[in-house]
Amino acid sequence: MRTSYSLALLLCLSLEAGHILSAQILNPKKILNKAKEQLKPKEEKPQKEENKATADSMANTTVKDKRQPSLETYSKFDFVAGERVIFFDDFSEGNIGDFPAQWNTNGSAEMVTTNLYPGRWLKFASRNSIWTDALLPLPDNYTIEFDIIPIKGEEGGMAGYHFRLIQSINAKAFDHGSVPGKAGFLYSCEYFGRPGYSTYINIEEGRNLALGGTKEDKQYFQYLNQKYHISIWVQKARVRLYLNENKLFDLPKAFPVASVKMDRIRFEDGAAMVSNIRIAVGNPDMRSKLITEGKLVSYGIYFDVNKDVVQPESYGTLKGIADVLTENPAIKIKIIGHTDSDGTDEANLDLSKRRAIAVKNELVKTFGIDAMRIETDGKGETQPITPNDTPSNKALNRRVEFLKL
Repeated sequence: MRTSYSLALLLCLSLEAGHILSAQILNPKKILNKAKEQLKPKEEKPQKEENKATADSMANTTVKDKRQPSLETYSKFDFVAGERVIFFDDFSEGNIGDFPAQWNTNGSAEMVTTNLYPGRWLKFASRNSIWTDALLPLPDNYTIEFDIIPIKGEEGGMAGYHFRLIQSINAKAFDHGSVPGKAGFLYSCEYFGRPGYSTYINIEEGRNLALGGTKEDKQYFQYLNQKYHISIWVQKARVRLYLNENKLFDLPKAFPVASVKMDRIRFEDGAAMVSNIRIAVGNPDMRSKLITEGKLVSYGIYFDVNKDVVQPESYGTLKGIADVLTENPAIKIKIIGHTDSDGTDEANLDLSKRRAIAVKNELVKTFGIDAMRIETDGKGETQPITPNDTPSNKALNRRVEFLKL
């Protein structure tokens, strides 16, 4: 019986290949083992269990491409973050499942983690709103940034999100109505049976002034369960808004009333997860700081948590520094990395040194600066400029300094 079984398997393999195999060149034992292996039912690999906190919003979806984009892809990205941070929240404080302390809502939202992206996120999925609890001391010029992940709405609710920048009427509660606030600006990522597209609306005294500004090109689409970085640059009445490296809108008269000062941001009407919300004021004069004063402190160079890879949103800041170095070829600098106090002293010291080296490498590789002109060092958490007691203060301590040698 064993001989017959072996011959039968050999014949099957021979016929499948389309010709008769010669017994002189076959190893019967080897082919028999191979045939038995082919006849075994294939075992399915067990799937990894999804992070429980976001399993509902991530179900039956995949991220198309989680590869780190390069700085080169941001070559037209001219956004430069403000110099001094006045508001920051990465939802690192408080308990998962709770509502964050710096915000208010007329509905519900909760802090979560996700198996797709690091850090903590504020998840909302309703037609209600979440807004900054305290009024923001916004001057004429400032920048707003945040990371956001559109997700599927709960119980058939809409996906996408609205972001609103307004001057509040009611400083202690919800400004209701379809056009809330005294004046402001609304940016929305809408989903109507297709990937999210972008639009904006100017508002003033309870009425919409502009309903145009729609961008429906594929390069501007936002897909569910993918992370996007939104950058907003406000200069008096002018507003520039970027989706990742793409400039979506450049509006010279986004605010119709010159005397109105914005004082609140709000997320509403949809389903998304948002994090790393950063508002900063003042445009850094890199040339004056580095050449005249001899020291430039930068908050516009970004890294993921506990990593030393320079994020592509840093392009505008790095290009500004590279331009100064190119125009002043005799200048040599030292790059010094600093961290907040989260983690051990040793780990933070090592991380700050690696981040300084990463910044140097990008200046050399991407912008052609001579490596011999740049030294690097890291101080970890040893030189804070403010107590590490709030998310905003920690953001101030996480910085990269450039010293003229």
